Amino acid sequence: MIASPSPLVPVPIPDRVAALIGSCLPAHVLQAEIEADCAAREVYRFRGPLCAEDRADREHALAVLARANKILAKHHPSLPVRP
Repeated sequence: MIASPSPLVPVPIPDRVAALIGSCLPAHVLQAEIEADCAAREVYRFRGPLCAEDRADREHALAVLARANKILAKHHPSLPVRP
């Protein structure tokens, strides 16, 4: 087996396929996936030296991400989102 020299590139999926996948998930898992994705993007916003307010916002986003990831991991181990 030959290893790929570069990591896989995410490919966008059509909206209809995403809706079909979403309809197969329970509502609380789908909501947790949306929250985890938004929180991960929020964590990426904070770079470099942070003031106290930015640190608090980053910690809040990490807490939301952790809470959503608990729900996702309980549903399926490969669903959690990394910051």
